[in-house]
Amino acid sequence: MIQLFGQDPYFSQFQNVPIYYNPAYTGLYTGIRARFAFRDQWPALPYDFKSYHFSADIGERNLPGSGGVGLLINTDNEGIGFIKNFNLGLAVAVRIPLSKNAIGQLGFKAAWLQKRINWDDFVFSDALDERYGNIYATGFQRPDRNVLNLPDFGVGGIVQFADETGSFSGTVGFAADHLFEPDQSFLQTAKAPLPRKYVAHIDGIYAIGSSSGFNTVSDDALKLNPGIMFQSQGGLNAIQAGMNLTKYGVYLGLWYKGAFGTYANTSLAMLVGYRYVFADNIGIKFTYSYDMQLSGALMGTGGAHEVTLVIDFNTGGFLGSSGGGSTSRGIKRGGYDSRLECSEF
Repeated sequence: MIQLFGQDPYFSQFQNVPIYYNPAYTGLYTGIRARFAFRDQWPALPYDFKSYHFSADIGERNLPGSGGVGLLINTDNEGIGFIKNFNLGLAVAVRIPLSKNAIGQLGFKAAWLQKRINWDDFVFSDALDERYGNIYATGFQRPDRNVLNLPDFGVGGIVQFADETGSFSGTVGFAADHLFEPDQSFLQTAKAPLPRKYVAHIDGIYAIGSSSGFNTVSDDALKLNPGIMFQSQGGLNAIQAGMNLTKYGVYLGLWYKGAFGTYANTSLAMLVGYRYVFADNIGIKFTYSYDMQLSGALMGTGGAHEVTLVIDFNTGGFLGSSGGGSTSRGIKRGGYDSRLECSEF
């Protein structure tokens, strides 16, 4: 028997799909944010490894718990395109004040996972004739079911902090997904638990020069966003470290990605993007990145293309005056520090 290994889709722009990795990001900033992501993995191969992500969350400080609620939808192909995955999830988060310059959030995700297999598209060796090709009936066992519907759960936590001047803020967090490792086997005679995934991350935003706030693109400050993320799933450990920077709404980034285990490889993710602010509280950000393979067995696969679109409505509150409204830097409203209520990244 040949044993196969696999992991969840791995997005390079993890800052643009934060709820995908950690449900504690839900409602971390006030207002509404919608995120779209598309990733084309290994385009040089004659197989379809494409992933799609959509999420939307609302941060409202007048709700019980003062956190937020969010929706996630993920689809991807695996097994050289023969297995289709669809994941629909609901995330909620609770906000916990820690000090005047730090807050914490705890998040929980409940999801429905559907897996489909196209068995009739498989070609087995015993069905092949050396002259006429695929003409025989295969003796391989058909699956007991072609569609699986599975419950899935994840949890996470975040601590966010800022300095007194408003020139620096940082986030550190940890999350675990597929908590109960649901059985994703199409055969009743075999077990195939979905491996639990662990994610740890830390990043910061530092403004160099005169700045009127982290959520402003019209000032003279250069904003740096270094970060590192580690994830482990199914015997594969992966690390991503690098930095994004932005000035006048233009984004540039460079990230090292390394996977360690049976199939170790390294790549370099290069990122460029632009954010346009329509008004004081409406912005749209488009980002493109390319993963260039540096070493490992994946050389020659074409790397990966990734595109994200983020639309945010940075409103002060839907239920009246909110503690996280659009305020001047360093002013506190309703017990929450405004420096922790907006992020250009």
